[in-house]
Amino acid sequence: MKGTILIVDDSALARRTCRGILEPEGYAVLEAQDGLAALERYFIDKPDVVLLDLVMKGMYGLEVLEKLRQMDPDVRVVVVSADVQSSSHDLVHEAGGKAFLNKPYDRSELIQAVQTAMAGAA
Repeated sequence: MKGTILIVDDSALARRTCRGILEPEGYAVLEAQDGLAALERYFIDKPDVVLLDLVMKGMYGLEVLEKLRQMDPDVRVVVVSADVQSSSHDLVHEAGGKAFLNKPYDRSELIQAVQTAMAGAA
């Protein structure tokens, strides 16, 4: 097993798509459908990398990222979002995100972002 990835997205299709890419690559995959579930899942399971959508019902992704960083300053988060504004990219990096992938992403982009986050690189 290469590591554990927590996919946080309110879209079941997005979670299934990520799972379908990551599991064949040797990653264990956990899922959360909203920010609150993500915080709980992270606290209990301590995954190696979190794939986090920005726009979700309830808690916005940046708020989730900030709370994850409060729980664990070394958390490795890759934000995956359809939001293409450069200001959003900047906010994610300022908040401690390791990478930002625009939806739709391709398989190789996702795998590369996860590998980079696993290595701890910014």
